[in-house]
Amino acid sequence: MTELDIFYVFQHGDVVLIGVFLTLLVLSIATWAIAATKGLSLIETRRANRRFLQAFWNAGSTRALRDAVFDNRGPLAEMARDGWHAVETYPGRHDTSPKGEQRLDDHMIRMIRQSMDRQQLRLQAGQTLLASVGSLAPFIGLFGTVWGIHNALIELSIMESVSMDLVAGPLGEALVATAAGLAAAIPAVAFFNIFNRFNRLMQQDFEAFAHDLHAFLMHSDYAPGLHGRRIEQPLPASDTRPSAEGA
Repeated sequence: MTELDIFYVFQHGDVVLIGVFLTLLVLSIATWAIAATKGLSLIETRRANRRFLQAFWNAGSTRALRDAVFDNRGPLAEMARDGWHAVETYPGRHDTSPKGEQRLDDHMIRMIRQSMDRQQLRLQAGQTLLASVGSLAPFIGLFGTVWGIHNALIELSIMESVSMDLVAGPLGEALVATAAGLAAAIPAVAFFNIFNRFNRLMQQDFEAFAHDLHAFLMHSDYAPGLHGRRIEQPLPASDTRPSAEGA
């Protein structure tokens, strides 16, 4: 968009065309703001998940395990807290009968699934706007182009003589609207695809950790599951795991 085009739009354009450009400007600013904040948030999410997994699987005692669950941040840490609370507050968690164990197992699966769904919804925040901008901005720009050409033809029809100078301004104003729509839409689509891929990878991490968390909290002697003990004991070497790199 050239300086001449911008000045021409706001000096000679009508309310509709100016509204089109202002709308596209707002959408473009919103796109870049979401991309910046969401990008920084996702980077911090990966770091938080990595720190939590390292502390969780390398905990050397029951107290260290609890500290890892409740002192860390991030989606995986919140899933672990929800799972821990679900089992620790379940009235029949020490019922060792087959039915009691099955009820606790069903309760744990349901609570972890709900927690995982909440984390996925948080990761998707802002993507609806990016998708909307990517799909609507080109048509908003096209509407501005059609409207501008329509006004230009009306003005030219009442003129006795037409020169290139008279035609260039209105038509340039109209065509710039399409370019502005594409300029707003292309980054929105690109950011949407990037974040969507990241969310799919994170969903795989959620699924993998949910299975491990369920088994650990239900059956470990050092977690508040069916066989859990509430005393301070060191964890055996077989219960420690290396930290995950891909979370």
